[in-house]
Amino acid sequence: MLFLLNTDVELCQSLRQLLADEVVMGSLDPETRRVAELFMFDFEISGIHLDEEKRKKAVNLNIKILDLCNEFLTGTHLPNKIDKHVLPEHIRYNFTAEGNYLQVAGLHADCPDDLVREAAYKIFLYPNAEQLSCLEELLASRNSLAQLVGYNTFAHRALQGTMAKNPGRRCVTQKDFEMMTKMKVKYDIDPGLYCPFFSLGACMEGLNSLFSQLLGISLYAEQTQRGEVWSEDIRKLAVVHENEGLLGYIYCDFFQRPNKPHQDCHFTVRGGRLRENGEYQLPVVVLMLSLPHSTRSAPTLLSPGMMENLFHEMGHAMHSMLGRTRYQHVTGTRCPTDFAEVPSILMEYFANDYRVVNQFARHYKTGQPLPKSMVSRLCESKKVCAAADMQLQVFYAVLDQIYHGKHPLKRSTTEILKETQEKFYGLPYVPNTAWQLRFSHLVGYGAKYYSYLMSRAVASMVWKQCFAQDPFDRAMGERYRREMLAHGGGKEPILMVQGMLQKSPSVEDFVDALVSDLDQDFETFIMDS
Repeated sequence: MLFLLNTDVELCQSLRQLLADEVVMGSLDPETRRVAELFMFDFEISGIHLDEEKRKKAVNLNIKILDLCNEFLTGTHLPNKIDKHVLPEHIRYNFTAEGNYLQVAGLHADCPDDLVREAAYKIFLYPNAEQLSCLEELLASRNSLAQLVGYNTFAHRALQGTMAKNPGRRCVTQKDFEMMTKMKVKYDIDPGLYCPFFSLGACMEGLNSLFSQLLGISLYAEQTQRGEVWSEDIRKLAVVHENEGLLGYIYCDFFQRPNKPHQDCHFTVRGGRLRENGEYQLPVVVLMLSLPHSTRSAPTLLSPGMMENLFHEMGHAMHSMLGRTRYQHVTGTRCPTDFAEVPSILMEYFANDYRVVNQFARHYKTGQPLPKSMVSRLCESKKVCAAADMQLQVFYAVLDQIYHGKHPLKRSTTEILKETQEKFYGLPYVPNTAWQLRFSHLVGYGAKYYSYLMSRAVASMVWKQCFAQDPFDRAMGERYRREMLAHGGGKEPILMVQGMLQKSPSVEDFVDALVSDLDQDFETFIMDS
């Protein structure tokens, strides 16, 4: 339906007249002006300003791109087959047998057998001609559409309105890579030792306490009506401010069940907006996790990773709950991709701070608090290979930018992969593999994969400058709500960041924020050795 509106010429002409009227534009509040400009941007990237023939071409290209995206996405998950006699007999049981063939459906990265991992890597990533053709056609079609509607490349089109602004803004240099690849001290952590301290109830109490101190907000369980929820184990939370009252609702779809997608995510059921009668339409969102059910002997216990994911997704939910935009189009998480992950990643910093964890982490049987040394070791364990992981993320982001940069591409996508990997990542390219054909993020995050790193850099700066000294600082919490959460996508993201940090961060600030997160806490290491 939105795409049909984006191709309505009369609607576009009316909006263009409004934008050209200086008197009318001067009378509008900043958010209304921004929403009008965003609507015009949506019109223009759909080719509304073109003549009828080119407009039809743009519509057809959009449809073609949607079809190619679906085809490519399906292909990223399809298994590869190999004659079972090619593999040593003692490792065949690791793969699904189908007659004389074995199906390899993934990388088996967690398998302790080196040979299994090597075989899976080479077989699963072996080039598929149809998938390769699909990717090349998708990239070419995106480029054609971008140029048709007036952009140099698809990356230029995708980055308009984001914090990055344009593809030319490089944030990482070779010197930074050298800093990233410093040797790291190894910590061996058994997640099972932590689970008894992270019952779901305790974690929710921890979130409630944090939000209460930081934002004056409490979470209350509400009874659902018959037919209101899609599974009986879903819980409804009312989000209530100490002075403002009810802010919205969160449906917590936390538990595993048959046919439920195995993913952690947040999505909007109803966005917040100002109604014509002056009342505010309260937001309604869903938080979806994949937690185990409680047993007769124990409540639902979360691993450290599950606990961090819960905090992460709740960061998205608070973005939705505290957004107070006039228009639903820009409510909550409906903002540029490279800003949308900032509130959720910031919550990970709270989840890894002992002062926060100490408020709720209790052994479900004894009530014993989680020792500080265990929290410290857990936090430091996450830095094992963190530099290599960051290099990997930079490699993915650069590859994404090159693929969506100037066309025609100078080399095949596989040759570009090989060259980029050798330049930006520490591990060499493996011949006869085509990892890019499994890179599903090229569909949903085309030319925007860098967003995760940029959001992490912003979250790191906000944490260190505003919350590291006191994670319960109410004044900082109020500034965070006022400057970053309240506006959704109704304000330029870099202006929100500037308002929170009280300065305009430079490219060097972004890089330093990422690199400083890799620094090992040697005091912790010495204490725990």
